[in-house]
Amino acid sequence: MCRVSFAIISILMKSLIGNIAILGSGNIGLSLAYGLVKSSYQTASSIILTRRNVSGLSEQAALGYQVSANNMEAVSSASIIILAVLPQQLNGLLNEIKPVIDAKKHTVISVISGVSCNDIKAKLGEDVQVIRAMPNTAISIGQSMTCIASENATTENVDLVKGMFETVGSVVVINEELMTSATALCACGIAFFLRAIRAASQGGVEIGFHAEDALKMAVQTAKGAADLLLIHESHPESEIDKVTSPKGCTIAGLNEMEYHGFSSSLIKGIKLSALKAGGLYTEEK
Repeated sequence: MCRVSFAIISILMKSLIGNIAILGSGNIGLSLAYGLVKSSYQTASSIILTRRNVSGLSEQAALGYQVSANNMEAVSSASIIILAVLPQQLNGLLNEIKPVIDAKKHTVISVISGVSCNDIKAKLGEDVQVIRAMPNTAISIGQSMTCIASENATTENVDLVKGMFETVGSVVVINEELMTSATALCACGIAFFLRAIRAASQGGVEIGFHAEDALKMAVQTAKGAADLLLIHESHPESEIDKVTSPKGCTIAGLNEMEYHGFSSSLIKGIKLSALKAGGLYTEEK
C-alpha cells in the first residue's frame, strides 16, 4: 500500500513539475540529473540538459535525456530551471535567458556557489521566485546532503524543491546567509572526507596492507563510523570513547594526529573554503 501511495504521489508531482531544465551540465548538473532519474522522481525524457558543446552530452542523449545547446529553448520548454554553470558564466547565462523567463511559470533553482537569490533576481526580475540549493556530488547515488534557502519563494515551491532533493539524499532548510558555510561543509566537504579516507588507506599501506585492501578497509571503516552517528544519533566523542581505553593504541594514534594538527587543519580548511565560496561570484562580476 505504501509503495502504491508513493508511486501515485510521484506521478502527481511529476505532472505538477513538468520538464526540468538543467543549464550547465557539468559534474553537479549531471549528478542531479542522474539522481532524479535513479530515484524515479523524474524520467530522463523530462530532463533537458544544456551545454555549449552539445557533443559532450552524447552519452546522456543515448540514455534518453533531452540535450541542447540552446538555453532559451530549454527554458521555454520547462517549468523548473536549474542554474548549474560556473560563477563566471552566470551573468552571460542570465542575460541570455531573461527574455523567456516567465515569473508565473518558472521557478529558478541555483546550485552556484556564492550567488545570492537577490543577485539572480536583479538580472531576471524581482518577481521571479528563486531558491538556492547546495547539494554535493553524492546526489548521483541518492546520498547528497543538500541545503536549501530562499528569500522570496512561496512555501509551496520551497516544499516542492525540498521534496525533489529529498529523493536524492537528506535536506536541511537554512537561512540564506548560511549558504556559503553550507557550501564549505557539505559540497567541499565531500573532497575533505575523501582526502581523509585516502590518507587512512595510505597509512594502511605503510603498515603492511596492499593498496587495494587498504582502501577497501578505510572506506568501509569510514562508512561504519558515519552510520554509527546517523543510526545512534550520537555525538562523535561518545563513539570515540567506546573505542579508546587507558594506555591503548587508539588514544595514542588520536593524540599523535592532534599533535600534528588534524582537527585544527580540517577546521581551518572549512573556514577558508567558506570564505572563498562567498567571494566566487563577486570576483567575477
